[in-house]
Amino acid sequence: MTYYHNQNKFLQPQYEERLFDHLGFEVADINKTISTLKKENVTVTDEPFKLNAHTTIAFIEDPDGTLIELIERK
Repeated sequence: MTYYHNQNKFLQPQYEERLFDHLGFEVADINKTISTLKKENVTVTDEPFKLNAHTTIAFIEDPDGTLIELIERK
C-alpha cells in the first residue's frame, strides 16, 4: 500500500475511472521478474526505471487492468 507522509486524508486522484490505484510488491531481481512475466504475456505498462540510487520500479497490469508496482531495493 502507498503511504503519503504529508497527506492528512485520503484523496483519490482520477485515474482512468479507477477507485483503486495500484498494489506494490518488492522483488529480488526486477529484470528477471519482468522477463518471466513477459514470457507469460503479462502486460508491462512501464519498463524498469531507477526511482533513486537504491530503488528500481516497474509497472504491470493484472487481467482486470489493475496496476501492480514491482520494486527492487538495493
